[in-house]
Amino acid sequence: MTRTARSFWLEAPGRGAVREVALPEPGPDDVLVRTLFSGVSRGTETLVFGGRVPGNQYAAMRAPFQEGDFPGPVKYGYLNVGVVEEGPERLAGRTVFCLYPHQTRYVVPAAAVTPVPPSVPAGRAVLAGTVETAVNALWDAAPLVGDRITVVGGGMVGCSVAALLARFPGVRVELVDADPGRAEVAAALGVGFASPADALGDRDLVVHASATEAGLARSLELLRTEGTVVELSWYGDRRVALPLGEAFHSRRLTLRGSQVGTVSPARAATRTYADRLALALDLLADPALDTLVTGESAFAELPELMPRLASCEIPALCHRIRYDGEDGGADARGGA
Repeated sequence: MTRTARSFWLEAPGRGAVREVALPEPGPDDVLVRTLFSGVSRGTETLVFGGRVPGNQYAAMRAPFQEGDFPGPVKYGYLNVGVVEEGPERLAGRTVFCLYPHQTRYVVPAAAVTPVPPSVPAGRAVLAGTVETAVNALWDAAPLVGDRITVVGGGMVGCSVAALLARFPGVRVELVDADPGRAEVAAALGVGFASPADALGDRDLVVHASATEAGLARSLELLRTEGTVVELSWYGDRRVALPLGEAFHSRRLTLRGSQVGTVSPARAATRTYADRLALALDLLADPALDTLVTGESAFAELPELMPRLASCEIPALCHRIRYDGEDGGADARGGA
């Protein structure tokens, strides 16, 4: 009997729906996973939802298990935590993380899932993909003991970077955001907080993640001579102007891009994608990271939820989707 599941699709920019999909029969090297939680990546997913992926970035922006094509219909997402219901003995019954979209059940190669450590609750593990981005960014940035570092942009990625930097010995970290409400998040993560106007200057390193032109310009202003900005923002189809005249050259500033699609060149010879993700999951043992989950909704609510997240009607860092009671269809287990 054909097994089915339910998945969330972007039908067209600004409009989503839940579809019933057929599941393939798992092969000997596959796993069948029942989803417990997924996460909405606020920045990237809302750009996708709004149809704002530039045509020349369609290939680069594909998620590992994406179906369909931009601008839609497309099944998109990459923060999924579930339980292995069928698969190799070493994984059967394990809680795992997978870069899979929002779907009640799915079949993937066993190599595509990463076991969640017992020290990490399943609900927190949805942050793994974002913490992995932060890990890669810090491999690119290479902060040193005692550095003065600012993170501009208190969204999901920026806060993840700040949380990891808070563990570096002697590093003084300040999170900068225009929303004063982010001060509470910064305190929970153990870092300082300031508005853009009040941010400390003379910084060795600034990590920019606000996805705004003003935020990137302010990041350059905060650097010491010969300091570096690591740019993590993705602007979709927007053009960004920067003040690269003035003192940019005389102060010998560096602006460097970082992107999670490849392992940082600083570690590419010694670390794989799987190593990087496993490290991110280990780092999620810190309960302070729970502060990055700022809302939760049922899977069935996604079609109404996504427009509200995209319009910022619902402010969020990571919005978690729960799947309790979502059985993937009447015959999801092969029975009635």
